[in-house]
Amino acid sequence: MTEVQPAGAALASFVAGLGAIVGEAHLVLDPAAMTPYLEDWRGRFTGRALAVVLPADTRAVAQVVAACAEARVPVVPQGGRTGLVLGSVPDASGSAVVLSLRRLNRIRAIDAANRTMTVEAGCILYDVQQAALEAGMLFPLSLASEGSCTIGGNLATNAGGTAVLRYGNTRELCLGLEVVTARGQVWDGLRGLRKDNTGYALRELFIGAEGTLGVITAAVLKLYPQPKAALTALVALDSPQEALALLSLMQERCGAALTGYELMSDLCLRLVHTHFPELPRPFADHYPQYALVELSSNESEDHAAGLVESAVGAALESGIALDAVLARSVSQSIGLWKLREHISMAQAAAGKNIKHDISLPVSNIPDFIDHTDRALQAAFPGCQVVCFGHLGDGNLHYNIAPPAGTGHDSFLAHHESVNRIVHDSVARFHGSISAEHGIGALKREELARYKDPVELDMMRAVKAALDPLGIMNPGKIL
Repeated sequence: MTEVQPAGAALASFVAGLGAIVGEAHLVLDPAAMTPYLEDWRGRFTGRALAVVLPADTRAVAQVVAACAEARVPVVPQGGRTGLVLGSVPDASGSAVVLSLRRLNRIRAIDAANRTMTVEAGCILYDVQQAALEAGMLFPLSLASEGSCTIGGNLATNAGGTAVLRYGNTRELCLGLEVVTARGQVWDGLRGLRKDNTGYALRELFIGAEGTLGVITAAVLKLYPQPKAALTALVALDSPQEALALLSLMQERCGAALTGYELMSDLCLRLVHTHFPELPRPFADHYPQYALVELSSNESEDHAAGLVESAVGAALESGIALDAVLARSVSQSIGLWKLREHISMAQAAAGKNIKHDISLPVSNIPDFIDHTDRALQAAFPGCQVVCFGHLGDGNLHYNIAPPAGTGHDSFLAHHESVNRIVHDSVARFHGSISAEHGIGALKREELARYKDPVELDMMRAVKAALDPLGIMNPGKIL
């Protein structure tokens, strides 16, 4: 498709029209003022834009998209700008309008009896969590960026987080959507129904689509009872194989009470302690691997404590576990979780690295780690593999740092070779090259390499049907 965009007087009229829709105070044209909306969160890329608009409500979003559709101007929807794959950053052409949803930040309703909350896309995840807490309930999505990421972005990328094992990805936490289509129409699908077999599951198309099919403006989210107790344990292990065995044991003994299960290598904790020495050191000795386990109970703290003590005790007696620490207070639990949450920050402090957000069948993870570690060492002797993540749901963050004494920039020049080793191994073990970060522009070519051609054709057909002009977040995913 050939785009015919406005120029000269027509372009000035188009931009003025955007100002009339959102208000002049919420139309950003100054290059310096636009910069925060154009930068990748990691500072790797800065795009350009025709304008940045900040509409106040769904009606204004629809008007902006309709105007862009009429003028054949691309639209780049944007939430909290915490994405890691260039999904909400415009390209370098300067032809797109960035549509920031941060002003759509109202919690519209809480239905306690239905255990649902209706929120706008620009709501900060932390604020949604707190609103649920104030209503005596739980919204379980939890991410490291929860203080700045938005619900719209979480839905657009189908975000995961630390509680997927029990509650599922963002997709599983959403019952209904309000969406502005690529034509500028508003689809009101804000239905708090758990059963609705009246045709195609349109909601599922927009969740995880990264703004390439339309703009999510509001959602009906599931709420859960607040657990009466939550307990955390850090378990020392000899290998990922034992981590898998411990996971199986915890699931058998604890059932749905097992909320989170995170894997961390010794290198991960060494990095954290080097760059954040104030954080706790639970063990006097170093062990090859660690599992961070969280249980929550709707019965009592004694019930949760009994479950975790019994399961961890059995793991120690059987030799699956080498050592364990159980948090005895909220502060101790927070301290253990900080070890996990600070891994990415410790990596950033140590220097640049090549990151991978991958998922695999849980049963294949030990073999994947063993095979891929050896392949990387053969190709890049001495490289450092920082492997951690949500073992309970099969999601690993598998990051490669240069060998000691090697310049970070010179090592990053090998990113294509490193990616090939890692992604080929992911394919070999029947996994996915993106677990929770999405595809964006960063992994677009990798998707084309590894995705089934029939599946890609179906995705293109959906894109052509819902966005025939190709204006929605162009260059992302496909």
